[in-house]
Amino acid sequence: MPPTSAQGFDPARISDRYDRRGRQAKRAFDVVAAALLIVVLSPLLVILAIGVVVSSPGNPLFGQERVGHGGRHFRCLKFRTMYRDSEHRLRADPDLHARYVGNDYKLLLHEDPRVFGFGRLLRRTSLDELPQLFNVLVGSMSLVGPRPVVPDELGLYGPWRGAYLEAVPGITGPWQVNGRNDIRYPERAMLDAEYVEGWTFQADLMILLRTIPSVLKRRGCH
Repeated sequence: MPPTSAQGFDPARISDRYDRRGRQAKRAFDVVAAALLIVVLSPLLVILAIGVVVSSPGNPLFGQERVGHGGRHFRCLKFRTMYRDSEHRLRADPDLHARYVGNDYKLLLHEDPRVFGFGRLLRRTSLDELPQLFNVLVGSMSLVGPRPVVPDELGLYGPWRGAYLEAVPGITGPWQVNGRNDIRYPERAMLDAEYVEGWTFQADLMILLRTIPSVLKRRGCH
């Protein structure tokens, strides 16, 4: 299948493997794998939750509105890494907030005033994303897929917006294993479109395997 062109995403080019049967097989794998991981990692999840509460009193979990399959919004779960008044801290510095918006809604971790100390550790190790296993279990996310975006960020997908909406967002995916924050739009959108157009179950397994060294090397994690 030819790579996604600058013309954008054409639904007609979606791989036949990403049809109803392909989605059902992907979903079955997600449910089994997520359930097993939650059971195995439950002691770690409890320890991390306690660490968050000790560092910054409040709910250890944070749910942010993200855009899912077909444009449906859902609450993407993470361990809370920010102070409870995080948005106030960010908007208190207009220049920093402008840089946040201009940098695809991201800041370098060391300059982000919203993140507390233990939260930085969780971010650097990607452990803050473990609660997304519950999102996978209920079907709002997949183990592998496009990185879930906030509603305002969807507009940055431009002509590849349809590719994002065609898939179920993933805990990991092409963006994470190819550089994470080192990859900006529109390249990020093109990666997601190419993933959807050429999806195979084997490709998902390869992304999962590549995620482990990417996390350990902290590639693209600033």
